[in-house]
Order: sequence, then C-alpha cells, then structure tokens
Amino acid sequence: MSDRTISQEVAPDLSVVSVSKTYEGGKCALSEVTFEAEAGSFVVLLGPSGSGKSTLLRCIAGLERVSSGSISFSKRTVSSSTLHVKSEDRQLSMVFQDYALWPHMTALENVAFALRRRGLGKSERNASAASMLERMGLGHLASRYPQELSGGEQQRVALARALVARPGLMLFDEPLSNLDADLRERLRVEISTLTREVGATALYITHDQSEAFALADYVGVLESGRLVQFDRPERLYLFPKTPFVARFTGLAGDLPGVVASTDERKHIAVTQVGPHSFKASYSETLAVGDKVRMLIRAKAALMVPSSEHDVDGFGQSLFGSVTDVAFRGIGYEHVVEIFDGHRLEGIFSGERYGRGTKVKVELDPEGCILFAE
Repeated sequence: MSDRTISQEVAPDLSVVSVSKTYEGGKCALSEVTFEAEAGSFVVLLGPSGSGKSTLLRCIAGLERVSSGSISFSKRTVSSSTLHVKSEDRQLSMVFQDYALWPHMTALENVAFALRRRGLGKSERNASAASMLERMGLGHLASRYPQELSGGEQQRVALARALVARPGLMLFDEPLSNLDADLRERLRVEISTLTREVGATALYITHDQSEAFALADYVGVLESGRLVQFDRPERLYLFPKTPFVARFTGLAGDLPGVVASTDERKHIAVTQVGPHSFKASYSETLAVGDKVRMLIRAKAALMVPSSEHDVDGFGQSLFGSVTDVAFRGIGYEHVVEIFDGHRLEGIFSGERYGRGTKVKVELDPEGCILFAE
C-alpha cells in the first residue's frame, strides 16, 4: 500500500463527562457517566443487557444525542446538550454485532466503500481493500456477496472494512456474540492485534467478562446506566468497588457472615461464616458486629480430598460434597455443597472428583472479599 492509501487519522483521547441519556417517557438509559481513555488505548465497557453500554457506544458514535454532559475527542467536543456532530464527521469506524454489510456489494466492494471519502481512485481503493482482505484470510472470497459467506467470514469482512481506512477511533458493538466459541477466540485475537497495530483508540462493548479482560487496557463496568467502576482489568478483579462488580466479574460463592475482628492496616477481617471463621479482605469501612457478604473468587479455592490433612493450602478450610463436575479441556470445574444449603461453583482441579465425593476446600483470604450487607 502507498502512504496515501493507508493515511491514518490521529488516534484521539476520548473524554466522556457526566453523560446522561433520557428517552421520551422518562426512561433513563445513562446517568452521569464519566471516564477518559488515552489515545491508542483499548477500553472495554462491560455489563449485562440493559446496563446502558450500547446506548453509550451509540452516543459516542453520534447515532444518539446525549441529554446532558459532553463527549470530546482530543478536546474537540462532538456531543453536548447543545451540540451534535454527525457520525460521518467524527472520523471513526464501527463494527456491528449483525455485520451491517451492503448485500448488493461483494466483499471487496464493501471494504473499498470505506475509502470513498479519502478521495482515492477506484484502483487504489480496490488495492487497499484486497490487501486488507488478504490479511483477514479472505482474499479468495473477495468476489463473493455477504449472503454467500458464513457468519465468521462476514464478521471478518466487517472488521476489514473498519480497519482499512486506519481510523483514529474504532467502536465495537458486541462483534463476536453471534459466533461459535472457537471462532470468537480467533477473531478476538485478530481484533486485539490489528486495532493496536493501526494505533487506533478502541471502545468495545460486551457482556462477557473473559472477553473483556483478554482485550482491555481498561474496563468500565455499567449497572443500570451508571458507570460503577473504571480501572485496569487486574485491579478491577482484585479490588472490586461493589458487590455487583465482584459478581459480574466471576465468583465461586457468596456467603453471609458477621465481622468478628478487623485489621485496618492490612484491610483483613476475621468473619464468622456459619460454623466457620475466615480471614477475608475488605476495602470499605467495617466494624465488629457488621453483617457482611463474603464473596469468593474461584481462584481463591483449592480443593483436595477431605481425608488429606497435610495439604499445602491457605489454612482455612470448608468441608463439603461434590454435586456436579464438568470437563474444561485442561481440567475439571466442580460444584461443592458446603453448609446450610450453600455451595461453591467453578472450583477448578486438574483431578476429577466424582459426584458425592467428600472434599476439603481451602480458601485464600486475598480472594475472599467482604462487603457490608
């Protein structure tokens, strides 16, 4: 490709300040959402259906008007209550969940179409499009129409179309949700690699925690239209600010307890949970006697046979019985029933423990997180 063919928009900083969106009838889709993304960073918005992540993406894309607040690209305001820059003037590309390919155009024509506003001749547009399709492993399918392609092939054409113009900002609207698990993983790697290769700022929405953590430089978690936490994936996992964030990013168990003592210097509390006492971490202010929930990460649980007393574990144990087991390729995930009908889920082991097996589960205090009731 010539330099002229692949000329790239400058990746912008993205600033979202106190953005709210209310529809007719008073339905609030977004409430005071604020975050900033550095130029060239990859941000993932994570949340369940109805959390507002798609609405926020559409506001950033210019497909929706904000009710209040502002959105800026490198200090250039593109959305506010009094200003709305059209989507086509925001110098961005978007990859949709349903591909959004032109049905009357071939794969090559769909990708080349993204270069029309660049002022390139047809031969240059086609050469760039063909090169990007080759990169996607679709060069041999360039003359096919969307209806002649599989879902995965259509999504790769859509990705090629978004990337070919080397946009400054790329938006992804759950682009992998319609694909099977193996293809999802392969395309996830392609999206991560190619987006970073072109140096674009990326905003990606999903409801899949593992997908979010695999892709993101930063993750924002949305709940009912509010951004409840925005942080690097590892900090968000280790230090969730709310029970919702902890639950949505993966738990093995959720047990009620009462605080017996606290160590404010180490942010560790001893908690009475049923007939057991456990050490667990906390970040909010807790006092002796407070009712709490102890949220347990799956990776904080080490499972061994109940007869094995000299396990090199974490020094705090639960005894239970395996009620379910599932093979996960590199090992097994177990469901363990403990006391009073409570259970732990997704407990991993390289060894298979059959249903009914009595086991001991050792809990790491750093993976047990306390929140006030």
